[in-house]
Amino acid sequence: MKGIRWKFGSISAVLLAGTLSLSRVLAQDYDPSATLNLATNADPTLNPWTPGAVVESNLINTIVFDQLVRYNKKDLSPAPGLATSWKVSQDGLSWTFHLRKGVTWHDGKPFTAEDVAFTFNDVVLNKKLGAQNAGNFSKVKTVEVVNPYTVRFVLNAPFSSLPYYLAYYAGILPKHVLGNADNPLQVASFNKKNPIGTGAFQVAEFVPGSYVRLVKCEKYWGGTPKISSIVFKIVPDPNTQMAQAISGELDFVGVSNPALLAGAERNPKLQVLRQSQNLYYFVALNQNDPRFRDVRVRQALLYAIDRKAMIDSVVRGYGTIATGPIAPLQKAFYVKDVPQYPYNPEKAKQLLAQAGWTPGPDGVLQKDGKPFEIDMPTGQFGYLVPATLLVQQYWKAIGVKANVNVMEWNAYIQKMFVNRQYEATLAWWSTPPTPDVTPYYASSAADKGNNIPNYKNPELDKLLEEGLKATGVQEQVLIYRRIQRLLAEQLPYLYLWYPDIISVRNERVGGMADINTATAFQYSSEWFIKR
Repeated sequence: MKGIRWKFGSISAVLLAGTLSLSRVLAQDYDPSATLNLATNADPTLNPWTPGAVVESNLINTIVFDQLVRYNKKDLSPAPGLATSWKVSQDGLSWTFHLRKGVTWHDGKPFTAEDVAFTFNDVVLNKKLGAQNAGNFSKVKTVEVVNPYTVRFVLNAPFSSLPYYLAYYAGILPKHVLGNADNPLQVASFNKKNPIGTGAFQVAEFVPGSYVRLVKCEKYWGGTPKISSIVFKIVPDPNTQMAQAISGELDFVGVSNPALLAGAERNPKLQVLRQSQNLYYFVALNQNDPRFRDVRVRQALLYAIDRKAMIDSVVRGYGTIATGPIAPLQKAFYVKDVPQYPYNPEKAKQLLAQAGWTPGPDGVLQKDGKPFEIDMPTGQFGYLVPATLLVQQYWKAIGVKANVNVMEWNAYIQKMFVNRQYEATLAWWSTPPTPDVTPYYASSAADKGNNIPNYKNPELDKLLEEGLKATGVQEQVLIYRRIQRLLAEQLPYLYLWYPDIISVRNERVGGMADINTATAFQYSSEWFIKR
């Protein structure tokens, strides 16, 4: 027996020694004092619900402000975040969410159901505030506090996609910080200096025009982050971003122009990632302008655009022609068999003639003595400027004059998205991986919501309602096929292309989910820098 005990003792000692050795190896695999260097294109607004806080702010806010739900890293299905579980009622008119206990805000205060109710009842559902993406939750009547760690979303109508939208840039705000503010979305000390979230990292320093520095939250509910700090450098020019990635100054950048990839592909320290997302580029025609309410005009303006040539020249072939808002990524729902608009300038001219537009003495089409001129602002970001200038040339060829105004990004968002001061603009939507497109197409989302072209169609509204009520996948498939065909016929947006999302990452970075960027940033506590 002694021999046996000695033998097991020896094995235990060996195992212990091996465990300690392994721990030392693992500890040396990443540098806990490291800084990760990222970029954003403009000064961010550190509040996920402030109107106009979009691409320059989304990823930073994803790190700072946790959401009730995250995306699963394997298939983009809803996964636990600040909520550990949820369940829909039998009648589909309420969802109950059970919240994670022991979560604290960055200032040490406890996170509770009161914060969730405040975020939605006082901010998102307060129409006077015009919260960013509030249209995503138009079906929510109120959020009830059941107990300190349970909330109930009470609905006006069934909303089968609620968990997906709660995972889509829907950070929770602190009631104890913003609850007494006249407007919780416009508190400068919070939005531009010292926001308080429950995320893996918190803001330590914000130098406008230069950088935002985040530091790890030691008491993060998901475990202490493996990186000491993250710096978002404010770099408006994509060429500069790529140059800094190649030089090692930036660890991860989104690639806005595939032509920039050559240097990255030759660099052994950089990985080029090619991903699919539920994203599409479009031209929005503001249908508060009566010219664009004529479907023949919308169809003509799309026939006039050579989308294949745009994909080849603007994104170097990294994309496919778009047919609607549901991208091929959603294999169960995507339908390609819908009306198509191949490049056909003559067809475009015929449709415009049918709509009453005839050539003027200078070649510009006119109707009732007024030339067909379009105010078309664009923002300095990614593909927007070169793509807009191409559209300008395509429309010029059929007698339509587009006056392009290139603007600084934040000014463009304010003009186009917030104030709707435009006649046409080229932009994109990145949406949750659900076929429900209600927030972007419903009549109720026009003018102040995400229905950018202000398109209103009662038939479409009815179909969207049916989609939200459908519980079975087959029933949903049939409804969303009808929706896609209607959208392809009516063209509330002029659909351009589905892009491949390209990013470049330094090989020293580990722990990033590869499925897509939005999901990767929801799990920032898992990132690490290799030694």
